[in-house]
Amino acid sequence: MTVQTALQQGAEILSKAAVPVPRLTAEVLLCHAMQCERVYLYAHGTDELTELAWIHYGRYLNERLHGKPTQYITHRQEFFGRNFYVNADVLIPRPETEHLVEASLTWLREHPRAPVLDVGTGSGAIAATLSLETGRPVFASDISMAALAVAERNCRTHEAKVSFVAADLLDAVRPASIDLLVSNPPYVPGEDAANMQAEVRDWEPHIALFAGDSGLEIYERLIGGAAVCLIPGGRLLMELGFQSLTSVQQMLASQWSDIEVLSDLAGLPRVIGATLRG
Repeated sequence: MTVQTALQQGAEILSKAAVPVPRLTAEVLLCHAMQCERVYLYAHGTDELTELAWIHYGRYLNERLHGKPTQYITHRQEFFGRNFYVNADVLIPRPETEHLVEASLTWLREHPRAPVLDVGTGSGAIAATLSLETGRPVFASDISMAALAVAERNCRTHEAKVSFVAADLLDAVRPASIDLLVSNPPYVPGEDAANMQAEVRDWEPHIALFAGDSGLEIYERLIGGAAVCLIPGGRLLMELGFQSLTSVQQMLASQWSDIEVLSDLAGLPRVIGATLRG
């Protein structure tokens, strides 16, 4: 079987199963099986596929047909122009989270020596990116040891200056010790689980997705802890979940100022920032 035929057959199989973007998915899986870049598929379309590559390709197609996200099959997800290793122990980084990174970088340009903490780091994509883009050390925490192992791997790969701590949110952070606190927290209401995409609900870690029945539990704890751990005038930046804006704004009303909301490319409120009053 040639490379071109394998690609066509894979795309057809995925299409019949209603897998999104079947052609692109087939290309990515075939590249992973052949350990090559996508351009190679078209430059060598008439080449015979090796038996080993065909075995791997078939297994990857089968995994995708059973709902496993492509990123967990290839163990690869691009974020802010860099490739990060991912597995089922961490949430797959989303393009929307790059807005949180951009907001953080904007603040850091005006505060070049401020200590930074990424809470709930997961794959480490946010912490590594902030360190690499600024050339400065960053702290990161997560409650999951398995997630921290993934984050440490990514930071070693990219030579990012990130120090890790295992902790439940801000439990291990000293009072008034951080200038910038960044987080993409769990924010999906538990009652929404039945309506989620199956490949998200069934494959991605629930500890990184769900936040109580309302989806606001982690915001409440994070904002309360940030009021203790940030220095007066310190900045809190968080990604927003769907329809969480009003509730989060109310949580920030008493102790926080300079509250700013940033929208994503779809016009949805995606990032909220607030400054701790002195």
